[in-house]
Amino acid sequence: MMEYLSFEKPIEALAKRAAALREGKGGEGQGGEAEALMLDERAHRQLGDIYARLTPWQRTQVARHPQRPHFVHYVQGLFEDFLPLGGDRLYGNDQAIIGGFARLGGRPVMVIGHAKGEDTTTRLKHNFGMARPEGYRKAIRLMDIADRFGLPVITLVDTPGAFPGVDAEARGQAEAIARSTEKCLEIGVPLVAAIVGEGGSGGAVALASANRVLMLEHSVYSVISPEGCASILWRGGDRAPEAAEAMKMTAPDLMQLGIIHRVIYEPVGGAHRNHAETIKRLGTALRAELADLAPLTADELRAERWSFFMKLGSV
Repeated sequence: MMEYLSFEKPIEALAKRAAALREGKGGEGQGGEAEALMLDERAHRQLGDIYARLTPWQRTQVARHPQRPHFVHYVQGLFEDFLPLGGDRLYGNDQAIIGGFARLGGRPVMVIGHAKGEDTTTRLKHNFGMARPEGYRKAIRLMDIADRFGLPVITLVDTPGAFPGVDAEARGQAEAIARSTEKCLEIGVPLVAAIVGEGGSGGAVALASANRVLMLEHSVYSVISPEGCASILWRGGDRAPEAAEAMKMTAPDLMQLGIIHRVIYEPVGGAHRNHAETIKRLGTALRAELADLAPLTADELRAERWSFFMKLGSV
């Protein structure tokens, strides 16, 4: 069953009315079905109108939608022969970051991404996509393997941020994030990152310091959450919508600022309404970027990556 966001209530009302007609509660026979189809068409038009003018805060809500495609959906729908690799060879196997060998259109790659989970059990298992140090050290290990065997790296970023718990800090969270970011910059193989949901703070940058940074249309990417920003600036999270507007955290804003390389447009109503089409569009973009990077040497790949990130924020 579709979960509707607060600004989608008019669409929900139309959908419920159409469902009631089809169940025979608001109309009969052929006439009821005809009216239901009219309501469907009206809902689709309204959905397009709403999503064409989403505010940054509304885009943040879409990026967090629980039915949005997650890492497991992209692996199942986009990659073949996925072989997960676990552990950081130091402490443990963090389930918030998953990765391993795979094939994209027959081409061997290393795919790494945040896993958020889909229900209470899996969300707890994956810690809502918030990685501890061992998760970033796992990512470093997998990038090293990819570099050794000449495999392009694809990262799928979807995290509110790195886990801020005492245990994570005690095991060197900041150092692990910094080392993962450094590894992204130093490997000699193509690295393509896609922000597919939330791209939160250093927890996202640690996997997104890539040759190409792609972003789904209704994803967000920022140094802090709108709620966190509002709590710092105005001592309360109730001004999160205002913070989201000021932070320029949406895909169109970040494309204009030169912080990402490509926006991947989502189906009408967001990725959560059409997983298959979203996965198809992401796959097309990933293959195009890998083909564009294929002729570059290891030194050229490193230089391009370094140049892109060093110029951010420069005057």
